[in-house]
Amino acid sequence: MLRNLLFALLVFWSVAMVAAAEPAPVLVSTVKKTQVVVIPVRDEIASPILYILRRGLKEAIEQKADVVVLDMKTPGGALDVTFEIMEALAKFPGQTVTYVNPEAISAGAFIAATTGEIWFVPGGVIGAAAPVSATGQDVDATMKQKVVSYLKARVRATSEGKGYRGEVISAMIDADYELKIGDKVLKGKGELLSLTASEASKTYGDPARPLLAAGTAKSIDDLLVQKFGAGNFTIKTLAVTWSERLAVKLNGIVPLLLGLGLLALFIEFKTPGFGVFGIAGILLLSVVFLSNFVAGFSGHEPMLVFGVGLVLLAVEIIFFPGLALLAVTGLILMLGSLLWAMTDLWPGEPLMVAWSGDAFAAPLQNLGLGLALAVVLGLVLARFLPRGWVWDRLVVNAAIGGTAQIAGGAPDAANGFATLIGQRGIAVTVLRPSGQIEIAGQRFEAKVEVGSIDAGEAVVVRGRTDFSLVVERAGA
Repeated sequence: MLRNLLFALLVFWSVAMVAAAEPAPVLVSTVKKTQVVVIPVRDEIASPILYILRRGLKEAIEQKADVVVLDMKTPGGALDVTFEIMEALAKFPGQTVTYVNPEAISAGAFIAATTGEIWFVPGGVIGAAAPVSATGQDVDATMKQKVVSYLKARVRATSEGKGYRGEVISAMIDADYELKIGDKVLKGKGELLSLTASEASKTYGDPARPLLAAGTAKSIDDLLVQKFGAGNFTIKTLAVTWSERLAVKLNGIVPLLLGLGLLALFIEFKTPGFGVFGIAGILLLSVVFLSNFVAGFSGHEPMLVFGVGLVLLAVEIIFFPGLALLAVTGLILMLGSLLWAMTDLWPGEPLMVAWSGDAFAAPLQNLGLGLALAVVLGLVLARFLPRGWVWDRLVVNAAIGGTAQIAGGAPDAANGFATLIGQRGIAVTVLRPSGQIEIAGQRFEAKVEVGSIDAGEAVVVRGRTDFSLVVERAGA
């Protein structure tokens, strides 16, 4: 009996010692921190602001951010850009907040009205949103009446369910609008409303609600601490850089860049080797891709697709001339990637929605203008280019595009090609049936009428067409 008792005590002691030796369980917080993206809206509302905001919103959607905060200090700006910013903000599925730091005047008030909450730095000011011309002068009375009516409708649509916001912003737009809450007149007719942070924070009505402000905060950190608590959020801040400002200018000449870039690549493929035209073409089209990336239209994917298309086209020309399949596929990928790069597609947005919303209208126009410009410049080049080393490389030494080899050459070029009949050469690519041959150090487009000829085999020129030489295997 005693033995059994001692054994039980020993087992109990062993279990207790093991339990004591084990570390206490660590409680791991499963609370996800709120992800916040801060986008500056500083200075004049213009295209650089739109570009950084559109790019920031798309990154926020892809990274599943919870909140976007607009850090706003603006005297106003262009209405067309303002409307595009308002539409872009509407696509973000999370919370949107404007932090008036320290002013949101004119167009800034419109943008702030689109967001879910409006916070103020102490001493911040918002208002004076009457439409003016691009030079800052008053617009025609009739036109002003139409614009004001439209703006008030837009504000009402974006302010539904947000307290007094619709009435307040309307009073900032329309000098003839009387802002009255209950028996208190806050703004009479004949003037535009502007509010300080303290005025926007006053409460009215029953139940009492702030006139416009969701709160005041000394900084964005303070704002977020008030909303989410200290340590419960992460911040990513974007910034307008010189690249956004440069992208504005480059996007205005996209058709020109496309035309010159495509023409340069065409000339490069018409000449043997790789040189200045290929480098220029790649650089010009890279500028198109990068400027559209900075503008927030696309990511890096279109550039990768363009590279794949370029490789397929090069493989067709160098290794499988005449196959056509690789070249056609490559051209489709290249043109498709250029169109993709210029299209304002949003993460998770179905392609049909973008198509129905005319997202492809401007890119298709730019691409069409670029192609037309490349064709026109090519024809001008063929017609007026002075005879010289460039012309000789395009016409006499070209290994690609046999139309320039004979039909596009000088009148005496055909006689020169006639003297090649009967001469021997070497196939520098596979002739299946078309390819390239070399005679006396010069390359020519050639084809074989029967069968195929491997690279490195000797050939004899038996005739010519308007586009190439006709050859057969030597000794056949």
